[in-house]
Parts: sequence; structure tokens; C-alpha cells
Amino acid sequence: MDDLTANAEAGAAPEPGTLRERVEEMLRTVHDPEIPVNIYELGLVYDLDVTEEGVVAIKMTLTTPNCPAAGAI
Repeated sequence: MDDLTANAEAGAAPEPGTLRERVEEMLRTVHDPEIPVNIYELGLVYDLDVTEEGVVAIKMTLTTPNCPAAGAI
């Protein structure tokens, strides 16, 4: 069970902002290790799709094909 489902079942108030806004906010916390800029503002995220059911799909690229931080990002 994810946090959103658990909060809804417990009657807890949802976090402020839409799911898309919260995902964008979290993407802004992921920084390229060689450049002190987040992957969202670098333009590495090409597409962000959030369905009404809460399924998130992110299409992105890395700064280099053999990026050593690919697994962490």
C-alpha cells in the first residue's frame, strides 16, 4: 500500500498540491552529480504523465550515455 492510499484510508488530509506538482518538486531535488543543477531544470525530463488513477510515468535522459550515477538518478 502506498502513502497516498494509506493516508486516504486513514482519513488523513492529502499533502498540498497535485500529484504532478509533488512529483515535479521531488524531481527538483535530484541533482546531476557533475553539475549543481537538478535534472528537471536541466531539461533531462522530457515528459511527465500522471493519470487520474495516480500512475506516474517519467520519460527522461541522462547527461551522458555512460553516466556513472544512472542507477541512483
